Formats: sequence, C-alpha cells, structure tokens
Amino acid sequence: MNGKASVSKELNAKHSKILEALLKKPDNRECADCRSKAPRWASVNLGIFICMQCSGIHRSLGVHISQVRSITLDTWLPDQVAFMQSTGNAKANQYWEAELPLHFERSSSDAFIRAKYDEKKWVSPGGIQPAPVASQLSCKVSHLVEISGYKPETPKKARTLSLDEDLLLKHVLQVTPPETRIRAGSVDMKENVYALPLPVGMEVKKPNQKNEIFSGELYQNRSTTIAPPSSWATFD
Repeated sequence: MNGKASVSKELNAKHSKILEALLKKPDNRECADCRSKAPRWASVNLGIFICMQCSGIHRSLGVHISQVRSITLDTWLPDQVAFMQSTGNAKANQYWEAELPLHFERSSSDAFIRAKYDEKKWVSPGGIQPAPVASQLSCKVSHLVEISGYKPETPKKARTLSLDEDLLLKHVLQVTPPETRIRAGSVDMKENVYALPLPVGMEVKKPNQKNEIFSGELYQNRSTTIAPPSSWATFD
C-alpha cells in the first residue's frame, strides 16, 4: 500500500501549515543553492528548501541523491515533514558547504549543484550528513561492519539426498516397527498377586512386609481371610 494513500486531507493540511511555518524562518526564506527568494520546493531526503529552477536540476541528479517535492502540490508523509523540521537550509549547508569559499559566487547552474551534492566537493572529511533516522541507523551499522571486518556467513542449503539414500530411508521407515508402549499395571495387579484360591474359611498369615505407606508393625500378628471369587471364576 502506498504511504501517501494513508495521509488524510486533514493530515495533509496540517503538513502544509508546518511547511509554510518552516519557510518563514530566516534560513529557509532563500533557496539553499542559489539564494533566490521565496523557495516553493524542497528535497525531502536532503532537508532543504529550493527554488523551482534548482528543483529541476535536483531532479536530474536522480532520486538516490535528491528527492524533490512541491510544498503545495505534493502529498507529504509524516517522516518527511519531521525531517524538514529537524534539518532546514542552515543545518544542511553546514555539511554540504563546510569548505565552500566565503565569497564563492553561487549560481543555479547544473555544474554547481552537481559538484555540491553528487561530487561532495565542499564536504568536510569528518562531517556527518543530516539524514532521516532510518538512514542514519543503516549508515552506522554499515560503518561498524566495515571497521570490524565481520562478514556474516551465508546460510548453507541442506544437502539433497541421492536416489539411493532416499530409497534406503523410505525402506528403513517402513521396516522399523513402531515403538510399543508398555501398559502399566493397575494397583491391584502390582500389590496383589493372586494364586490358586484356598478352601473356604482357611486363614493365612500375611508376611511381614514394609512399603512406602505402612510400616511393617501394622502387619504383625494380622491375619487375612481370602474370600472365594464371586463372578469371574468357579471351582468344583
């Protein structure tokens, strides 16, 4: 979805008021390049206000160098307006014209603007170019990677199996029996081992045993009467 489509008329009108207020500042009343009065155009990625004649030259530089917008004819995005607020002609020229001679004769010629922005002829070696936050983060990360010499490893693709390996794998999966799960016995099966039933009325003494719940003292001198099975077995 185009970002401009999400800008409502109310938001666009608010942006226009902000831009008009920025144009009233002393540093923005003149074109950032030729110093002509009342500029009505801007370069949104350079953060400068320029005149119509210079805007045509900026367009010829390409959008990778300068992205031109009209103050009134184009729709502005919030981040573009915010960058214009944080930059402006004075701050931008501190970088682009840091080493420009004091009495240099300005012009709106193609040669001057190309030397300024494309060749960076008057940029100080240690200068920091004003840029939107996303561009600044990208430049900082690239600079740190370049200094450290770190090269991220290219992820390796998984090796595809040959025809023989694929057939062998399928055969093993078919032949290997599924893992069986041993059924746990019930409490009765674990603790009561049934032998052949004794005659009715015969009493037997339970051996003295110790377990986790009851001590062996409970079973001392205690007898257990085994009742005959009721429904699941009969005896002659």
